[in-house]
Amino acid sequence: MLRTSRTIRSSLLATVAVAAALTLSACGGGATTATGPGAGSTPAASSAAFNPADVAFARMMIPHHEQAVTMSDDLLAKHGADPRVVDLARQIKAAQEPEIDQLTAWLTAWGADTGGMSDMDHGTDGMMSDADMMTLGNATGADADRVFLELMISHHEGAIAMAQTEVDDGDNADAQALAKAIVSSQTDEVAAMTDLLAAL
Repeated sequence: MLRTSRTIRSSLLATVAVAAALTLSACGGGATTATGPGAGSTPAASSAAFNPADVAFARMMIPHHEQAVTMSDDLLAKHGADPRVVDLARQIKAAQEPEIDQLTAWLTAWGADTGGMSDMDHGTDGMMSDADMMTLGNATGADADRVFLELMISHHEGAIAMAQTEVDDGDNADAQALAKAIVSSQTDEVAAMTDLLAAL
């Protein structure tokens, strides 16, 4: 009887150990699917299923965001800018700099290069030309506020279109979540900038 009890106990312990091992294996294996815009920071999430649309989205959005940050820096360096426009420029810069890091990390995880400005189609994706950037750089006072808002509205509209293409055609859950966040936040910012432009 004692031997039988020991045998049963040993079998039970072995079964529990196997079950625990299977559970840990299930938790640690496979592609991680994250739902938040910043959830792709983990390697497993970043390297989950992706397609050419995901790569194109990341490669094009990086220089697009970089230009928005440059435009914001230009406005913030000016004296006498409207405080409401200054707040908006700070908000844009604070939102887009971490997204640049996230997009770059995804491309690295996917084994894709980051592309660059040469991939952008000026005029159709909201990217500013050199002349546009010079106009913003040279503008002063209330004129600088107006130029910044007009250019950034167009810039945001290009980003929204690019992000919507990712939502429609992408495969990576994290990239799609970021794209949806961009569509939402930048649509709100376009509305705010349009109202602000009318109030200047």
